[in-house]
This record gives sequence, C-alpha cells and structure tokens, in this order.
Amino acid sequence: MGAQIREYRQRIRTVTATKKITRAMELMAASRVVRAQQAVRESTPYARALTRAVSAVATFSNEDHPLTTEHEDVRRAAVVIMTSDRGLAGAYSSSVIKESERLVAALREDGKEVVPYLLGRKVIGYYRFRHREPAAEWSGSSEKPTFELAREVGERLVADFTTPTDEGGIDEVHVVFTRFVTMVTQEPDVIRLLPLEVVEGEEAPDDDDLLPLYSFEPGAGQVLDALLPKYVNARLFNCMLQAAASELAARQRAMKSATDNAEELIKKYTRLANQARQAEITQEISEIVGGASALAEST
Repeated sequence: MGAQIREYRQRIRTVTATKKITRAMELMAASRVVRAQQAVRESTPYARALTRAVSAVATFSNEDHPLTTEHEDVRRAAVVIMTSDRGLAGAYSSSVIKESERLVAALREDGKEVVPYLLGRKVIGYYRFRHREPAAEWSGSSEKPTFELAREVGERLVADFTTPTDEGGIDEVHVVFTRFVTMVTQEPDVIRLLPLEVVEGEEAPDDDDLLPLYSFEPGAGQVLDALLPKYVNARLFNCMLQAAASELAARQRAMKSATDNAEELIKKYTRLANQARQAEITQEISEIVGGASALAEST
C-alpha cells in the first residue's frame, strides 16, 4: 500500500512539473499572438492595395508581362508550403500538409509536375521522411517571419518562374498557408501567386470597389517591372504573417488544453492517493484493534 501511495505522489509531481511548462508556453504564445495579429492587420491593407494596383495595370494595359502571362503549356507547378518550425501546436502543421497533399494530387491529375518549396521544419521533416526532394527550403523563423525572408523566397520564385521550363523553370506558383480569421478560427488556404490573377479570392472587386484607372509614367511595362516583384514579396510576407499568427493561436489553445488536462490528472491522482492512504490507515487501525482484542482474550 505504501508503494502505491509513493507512485501516486511521484505521478503528481511529474504532472505538476509538466503543467508548469505548458502553462508557461501558453502565456508566451498568448503574448506573442497579440503582436502577430497586429502585424497581420498592418500588412494586409498594403498587400491588398498593391494587388489592386497591379491588377489595374495588368487589366487596363495591353502589356504582356512575364509575371502576368499564362504559359501556353503548363508542365511544372510550384507549391510553396508554410508550416511551423516547432511542434506543440495541435493540428496546425498537419492540416497545412494535408491541404498541400490535396493540391499536389489535383495538380498531378492535371498532368503537371509538382515542384515543392518548403518553409518550416515540420514540412521539411515530412518530405525528408518520405525521401522527397524539394526545390528549396527555409526554416527558423515561422513564429516571427521577416520581410528579408519573404524577399528571398520571392526572388527565388520569380527567378524560377521566368526561367524556361526546359531549363528547370516553373509555369505557375501556388502557396499553401493558414489564413488567420480569429483567435479560435484558422483555416488552411491556397492562393495562386503567379501568374498574377486579376480576380483572386477576397481581393476581387465588387460593384462598389472597382479597379482604379491609372495613367502610366513612363509606361505600363516599366510600372509592372517595378510593382510585380513588390507584389510577390508583399503577398508572401502577408501569408507568412498570417501563418505565424495562426501557429501562435493554435499553440496557445493546445497548451491551454494540456494545462487543463494536467489539472484533471493532478486531481485524479490526489484522490487516488488519498483513497490509498485512507485504506492504509483503516488497515492499520484494524490490525491494532485485532491485536488488542487478541491480547484481551489471552488474559
């Protein structure tokens, strides 16, 4: 009986130590997600405005720019997949990977070769475990992405997109990331980054939000040359920021759930330890009473 009590008490100490860790991680994620939300709110209007500007130039000019022109024979499609660098975030990374696998299957059904570009150690590990070779990979800043990283990824994608397919280039670029909706809702999403789509998801203008008319100086081609790389970088950076906010929100929920579970386990083991102690005390009293009765009878 004493060994059982010691076992319960050891489990209580272990779970209590785990609870302290999960509680600390929950508080850290809660403090960081506020800044991540703010970064998303600050970058989203710029990304939308830039998309509208580029869409307007591409729509109202007859310029055939390499980044806005559909390739006649689409053979190689790039898929940029954004996951976390660390775990303990529930199903955050796995949901993105599942969405990317659905996209990859759909592209292959269309007869396209898929070229993966990976961001985050989770998806990198997923591909390495399955011996799949990515075109490029980046890691180390999923919780706090930088614009320098977005620019590096964007420059690589633009360079590959403007390279002929026969020389290892790509014909289109899709991005799989987690869109931050609210603290309790984050949804895996897919956008086509290149070639530029004039109407793209929630960026589509309605009757009250028509594309503006611009006059081009010095010309539409030069304007697109200047805007399109910025557009690619801005959209990628916004996707990274939304993914970071989603990761932190998911981690906060996961750690809160782990903390609550730890509290329930502590209550359970405390109750079992008390029951074992009460049984031990009852047994000791019974032995004392039995011994006293036997002594009285012998005299």
